[in-house]
Amino acid sequence: MASLDDLIARFDVTDPAFVQWPYPVLDELREATPIFFDERTDQWVLTRYTEVHETLRDRRLGRAYTHRYSHEQFGKPEPDPRWSRFHEHERWSLLALEPPDHTRLRRLVTKVFTPRAVEALRPMVESLADELIEPCVEQGRFDLITGYAQPYSVAVICSMLGVPRADTQALLDWSHAIVKMYELRTDDALKVAADAAAGEFIDYTRALIAEKRRRPDASLLSGLVAVEDEGETLAEAEIVSTAMVLLEAGHEATVNSLANGMRAMMLHRDQWQRVTSGEVSPRTAIEDMIRWDAPLHLFERWVLDEGVVIAGQPLPVGAEVAMLFGAANRDPRRFDDPGRFDVGRGDPAHVGFGGGIHFCIGAPLARLELEVSLDRLARRLPDVELAAEPEYHPTFVIRGLTALHLTT
Repeated sequence: MASLDDLIARFDVTDPAFVQWPYPVLDELREATPIFFDERTDQWVLTRYTEVHETLRDRRLGRAYTHRYSHEQFGKPEPDPRWSRFHEHERWSLLALEPPDHTRLRRLVTKVFTPRAVEALRPMVESLADELIEPCVEQGRFDLITGYAQPYSVAVICSMLGVPRADTQALLDWSHAIVKMYELRTDDALKVAADAAAGEFIDYTRALIAEKRRRPDASLLSGLVAVEDEGETLAEAEIVSTAMVLLEAGHEATVNSLANGMRAMMLHRDQWQRVTSGEVSPRTAIEDMIRWDAPLHLFERWVLDEGVVIAGQPLPVGAEVAMLFGAANRDPRRFDDPGRFDVGRGDPAHVGFGGGIHFCIGAPLARLELEVSLDRLARRLPDVELAAEPEYHPTFVIRGLTALHLTT
């Protein structure tokens, strides 16, 4: 049996073989220990569901620390000025804020981005799915990602935000470049591209906000411009960050959930048959699609208070904790036979959407998009099969396929 040091060494996000299918190593790590220190990233890494679930909700940790400490006090360097546009992009992101700013901003956004408002989008979401699935049906062989998932997901969020559909490709390109910054290791060339993309995206969004101020409409972006609660409104920089994170987080996660999940379906034909036959509804099936091959594998928080102990390990103020969602979602202490892909499991308690105050605000929209997409694929293409063995992008944090070629 491998030692813990050997297992930690095999947890190598630069190893292509590990990135392609990390679950055997994640399973061994999770069974060996609930927590370990990774000297390569200077992080305490959590592997099990209970600790991940609790840490997501522990208010003694935060996604940011600058609301309470200076960089010097926290023992961290000042932000690299080379990536100033990316930092501007992050400044008011819901994913990077803590109370009281997070509380205020999320409350205002939630007034516009409600479950009822999302459900009201169903006719539009279904219409886009029907429009984009048709060419795939006609072609017989297609890439689910570029042929359907990407244009579909970005069209949904752009329609919701009020972004002209003609601009969706530019937004896709910016999003793909920016999210590379969230990986554990990103070289300078990718950072340069991400910073440039963030700057172009910010400038575009500012111009769009100005247009919505001049000509308000029924879009989410107009709603964010106009929203008010007890005299509070959103500043332009806050609207910019919010619109950008809704597009990036919503688009990337939804595309990867659908593609990763359909790969799982193609490898488990009996489960696909349960969906196409109507035995299991798409709404139920999508939960194990998200759990079994998660689109987000790691989420980080900082220790902000004294006295934090996780899995028996005391953690000092300033420590960074990395939660392994892919390991937690396959923890046998929480999920029966977790390595089995089971579309009838229907358990929404996975951590695919995070938890606590940073639980994904777009989860209702993501679930709607996935449900409608799976329904259309099952009804229009019940005999679809893999046309080629897919590969994953060489990234660990954000997990997704480079392509998913299918044939009927």
